[in-house]
Amino acid sequence: MSHRNLQQEIGKKQPFDSLEQAAILNILRTSDIFHNQFGRLFRPYGLTPSQYNVLRILRGEGKPMPSLEIADRMVQVVPAITGLIDRLQAQNLVKRKRCTEDRRVVYIEITPKALSLLKEIDEPDLNLHRKLIGHLSSDELSELSRLLEKARASLVCTK
Repeated sequence: MSHRNLQQEIGKKQPFDSLEQAAILNILRTSDIFHNQFGRLFRPYGLTPSQYNVLRILRGEGKPMPSLEIADRMVQVVPAITGLIDRLQAQNLVKRKRCTEDRRVVYIEITPKALSLLKEIDEPDLNLHRKLIGHLSSDELSELSRLLEKARASLVCTK
Protein backbone atom coordinates (compact mmCIF):
# COMPACT_ATOMS: atom_id res chain seq x y z
CA MET A 1 0.00 0.00 0.00
CA SER A 2 1.37 3.40 -0.94
CA HIS A 3 1.48 6.02 1.81
CA ARG A 4 0.98 9.67 1.01
CA ASN A 5 2.02 12.25 3.51
CA LEU A 6 -0.29 15.06 4.61
CA GLN A 7 1.34 17.60 2.33
CA GLN A 8 0.46 15.41 -0.70
CA GLU A 9 -3.02 14.57 0.65
CA ILE A 10 -4.08 18.19 0.90
CA GLY A 11 -2.14 19.36 -2.18
CA LYS A 12 0.04 21.76 -0.22
CA LYS A 13 2.74 23.12 -2.52
CA GLN A 14 5.12 24.48 0.13
CA PRO A 15 6.43 22.50 3.12
CA PHE A 16 4.78 23.15 6.46
CA ASP A 17 6.18 26.03 8.50
CA SER A 18 7.23 23.69 11.31
CA LEU A 19 7.14 20.09 12.48
CA GLU A 20 4.62 21.19 15.14
CA GLN A 21 2.31 22.55 12.46
CA ALA A 22 2.58 19.36 10.39
CA ALA A 23 1.89 17.18 13.45
CA ILE A 24 -1.15 19.19 14.58
CA LEU A 25 -2.62 19.30 11.08
CA ASN A 26 -2.10 15.53 10.85
CA ILE A 27 -4.00 15.11 14.14
CA LEU A 28 -6.83 17.38 12.94
CA ARG A 29 -7.10 15.65 9.55
CA THR A 30 -7.13 12.21 11.15
CA SER A 31 -9.69 13.31 13.74
CA ASP A 32 -11.97 14.71 11.04
CA ILE A 33 -11.78 11.55 8.93
CA PHE A 34 -12.42 9.30 11.95
CA HIS A 35 -15.24 11.53 13.21
CA ASN A 36 -16.96 11.31 9.81
CA GLN A 37 -16.65 7.51 9.85
CA PHE A 38 -18.27 7.32 13.29
CA GLY A 39 -20.96 9.78 12.21
CA ARG A 40 -21.86 7.42 9.36
CA LEU A 41 -21.92 4.46 11.76
CA PHE A 42 -24.31 6.13 14.23
CA ARG A 43 -26.62 7.84 11.70
CA PRO A 44 -28.76 4.74 10.93
CA TYR A 45 -29.37 4.42 14.69
CA GLY A 46 -30.61 8.02 14.85
CA LEU A 47 -27.61 9.21 16.86
CA THR A 48 -24.77 11.68 16.50
CA PRO A 49 -21.32 10.85 17.89
CA SER A 50 -21.99 13.25 20.81
CA GLN A 51 -25.32 11.61 21.64
CA TYR A 52 -23.66 8.21 21.51
CA ASN A 53 -20.95 9.52 23.87
CA VAL A 54 -23.61 10.66 26.40
CA LEU A 55 -25.27 7.24 26.32
CA ARG A 56 -21.93 5.43 26.73
CA ILE A 57 -21.07 7.63 29.72
CA LEU A 58 -24.43 6.89 31.37
CA ARG A 59 -24.17 3.16 30.70
CA GLY A 60 -20.62 3.09 32.06
CA GLU A 61 -21.58 4.98 35.22
CA GLY A 62 -24.49 2.61 35.87
CA LYS A 63 -26.59 5.23 37.65
CA PRO A 64 -28.17 8.63 36.91
CA MET A 65 -25.72 11.53 36.64
CA PRO A 66 -25.95 15.32 36.75
CA SER A 67 -25.86 16.75 33.22
CA LEU A 68 -22.85 18.95 33.98
CA GLU A 69 -20.84 15.91 35.07
CA ILE A 70 -21.76 14.21 31.80
CA ALA A 71 -20.57 17.32 29.92
CA ASP A 72 -17.22 17.17 31.78
CA ARG A 73 -16.67 13.57 30.67
CA MET A 74 -17.45 14.08 26.98
CA VAL A 75 -14.72 13.16 24.49
CA GLN A 76 -15.56 16.28 22.48
CA VAL A 77 -16.62 19.47 24.21
CA VAL A 78 -20.26 20.29 23.54
CA PRO A 79 -21.42 23.88 24.05
CA ALA A 80 -25.05 22.97 24.75
CA ILE A 81 -25.40 19.79 26.82
CA THR A 82 -29.03 20.73 27.57
CA GLY A 83 -29.98 20.59 23.88
CA LEU A 84 -28.17 17.30 23.47
CA ILE A 85 -30.08 15.83 26.44
CA ASP A 86 -33.35 17.30 25.05
CA ARG A 87 -32.86 15.41 21.78
CA LEU A 88 -32.04 12.16 23.59
CA GLN A 89 -35.11 12.60 25.80
CA ALA A 90 -37.31 13.20 22.73
CA GLN A 91 -36.13 9.78 21.44
CA ASN A 92 -36.92 8.18 24.83
CA LEU A 93 -33.24 7.33 25.34
CA VAL A 94 -32.82 9.27 28.59
CA LYS A 95 -35.06 10.58 31.39
CA ARG A 96 -34.56 13.64 33.55
CA LYS A 97 -35.02 13.41 37.30
CA ARG A 98 -34.84 16.40 39.66
CA CYS A 99 -32.73 15.98 42.76
CA THR A 100 -35.00 15.94 45.81
CA GLU A 101 -32.41 17.70 48.02
CA ASP A 102 -31.54 20.42 45.48
CA ARG A 103 -34.21 21.12 42.84
CA ARG A 104 -31.64 22.96 40.67
CA VAL A 105 -29.75 19.72 40.03
CA VAL A 106 -31.13 17.51 37.27
CA TYR A 107 -30.04 13.90 36.98
CA ILE A 108 -30.00 12.15 33.62
CA GLU A 109 -30.94 8.48 33.55
CA ILE A 110 -30.44 6.08 30.64
CA THR A 111 -33.55 4.17 29.53
CA PRO A 112 -33.89 0.46 28.71
CA LYS A 113 -34.48 1.49 25.07
CA ALA A 114 -31.06 3.20 25.03
CA LEU A 115 -29.36 0.22 26.66
CA SER A 116 -30.82 -2.03 23.98
CA LEU A 117 -29.71 0.39 21.24
CA LEU A 118 -26.16 0.50 22.65
CA LYS A 119 -26.04 -3.28 22.74
CA GLU A 120 -26.95 -3.28 19.05
CA ILE A 121 -24.19 -0.75 18.24
CA ASP A 122 -21.42 -2.34 20.37
CA GLU A 123 -20.11 -4.79 17.78
CA PRO A 124 -20.27 -2.45 14.74
CA ASP A 125 -18.53 0.22 16.87
CA LEU A 126 -15.74 -2.16 17.86
CA ASN A 127 -15.39 -3.30 14.24
CA LEU A 128 -15.01 0.31 13.07
CA HIS A 129 -12.29 0.94 15.67
CA ARG A 130 -10.47 -2.13 14.33
CA LYS A 131 -10.97 -1.05 10.71
CA LEU A 132 -9.58 2.42 11.39
CA ILE A 133 -6.48 1.53 13.42
CA GLY A 134 -6.42 -2.24 13.79
CA HIS A 135 -3.47 -2.38 11.37
CA LEU A 136 -1.27 -0.83 14.07
CA SER A 137 0.52 -3.19 16.45
CA SER A 138 -0.34 -3.16 20.16
CA ASP A 139 2.99 -1.40 20.81
CA GLU A 140 2.18 1.24 18.19
CA LEU A 141 -1.32 1.76 19.63
CA SER A 142 0.11 2.17 23.13
CA GLU A 143 2.75 4.60 21.85
CA LEU A 144 0.15 6.57 19.88
CA SER A 145 -2.03 6.95 22.97
CA ARG A 146 0.98 7.87 25.09
CA LEU A 147 2.11 10.54 22.63
CA LEU A 148 -1.36 12.04 22.24
CA GLU A 149 -1.80 12.18 26.03
CA LYS A 150 1.63 13.80 26.33
CA ALA A 151 0.68 16.35 23.65
CA ARG A 152 -2.46 17.31 25.64
CA ALA A 153 -0.59 17.46 28.96
CA SER A 154 0.39 21.12 28.58
CA LEU A 155 -3.30 22.08 28.44
CA VAL A 156 -4.80 19.74 31.02
CA CYS A 157 -6.30 21.68 33.90
CA THR A 158 -6.08 20.25 37.37
CA LYS A 159 -9.46 20.01 39.04
